[in-house]
Amino acid sequence: MMRISGITIPDEKQLAYALTAVYGIGLSRSKDILDELSIEHTRKATELTTEEENAIREKVEAFSIEGELKRQVAGNIKRLKDIDSYRGSRHAKRLPARGQRTKTNSRTLKGAKKTMGSGRRKLEKT
Repeated sequence: MMRISGITIPDEKQLAYALTAVYGIGLSRSKDILDELSIEHTRKATELTTEEENAIREKVEAFSIEGELKRQVAGNIKRLKDIDSYRGSRHAKRLPARGQRTKTNSRTLKGAKKTMGSGRRKLEKT
């Protein structure tokens, strides 16, 4: 069982895909790391030697990952809000910040649809 920055790397997956379990490591970065260390992408985490595990751990921890990266992203968004930029206001309103249309799409940020009724109450039968 291999752990990097407190994250357990899945043993059953190929290394290139297993490393993406760490926040901040995508598929291309994981492949770059494995290429630099000349480790095959298709190997599993259980097949690694201790030296290879330590080498991967050192390479991955050289990047901003997990909590540090999340703090950086949150800090960047907070800075945009503090300087009253347009992008910051979009983040504050929980709307898309990069010019996407909002009349129809943008359900990810807005959440599920909230449909409105006609505004009239139905009369109850007595």
